Amino acid sequence: MKAIPLTELMEAIEENNSRGCTNWGFCLACGAQQDGCEPDARHYECEECEERRVYGAEEILMMGAYIK
Repeated sequence: MKAIPLTELMEAIEENNSRGCTNWGFCLACGAQQDGCEPDARHYECEECEERRVYGAEEILMMGAYIK
């Protein structure tokens, strides 16, 4: 599982909350950032690697799948 840097994750969450329309998520297979993900998204298909490992930024935070 690819861990997402906490700083990158928090930036995505702040942007999601301030703009309310982007909804960033990340692929835990390849690390790609993807828009159009609900905050609690799980198993969305990645546009880069096509794995079903995209999770919403808030979901990743709750899962603890990040590095400091």
